[in-house]
Amino acid sequence: MTIGDLLDHGAVTLRVSAKDKRQVLGVIADFAGRVLGIDSDIALDGLVEREAAGSTGVGQGVALPHARVPGLDRVRAVFVRLETPVAFDALDDKPVDLFLALFAPPEANTQHLRALARVSRMLRQPELREQLRQARSADAVHVLLARETATPTAA
Repeated sequence: MTIGDLLDHGAVTLRVSAKDKRQVLGVIADFAGRVLGIDSDIALDGLVEREAAGSTGVGQGVALPHARVPGLDRVRAVFVRLETPVAFDALDDKPVDLFLALFAPPEANTQHLRALARVSRMLRQPELREQLRQARSADAVHVLLARETATPTAA
């Protein structure tokens, strides 16, 4: 499984504005609803429920929100980049601007965990995070994320 398998070309959006954690989760759920064809209210409920269990802000301005959503046949992803980072209760207490959200069918336990591990390893790379912040288009971000999966990443 690669990030390119999870992230469709149209599943990247940049220059997004949100004022707080709840609003960015709503933006992610709405975007996922449009591009993945899932119910955005169910997606939002899943994201909020997961955040209540503990923040998915992994540090260095990155969060990996995720939820199980009926209607999917496999794990899917959306990428959202905020114009201005928001407080997200991240592990390092730094605000977050890069969100790679995963949505999985309710029964996809192993695939969901593998996908989370994969994106977490990938987004630990400082050079990639900087490139994602500097990319000028959604296509450029998609290429960066898909390309990164073609090269081995250190655990």
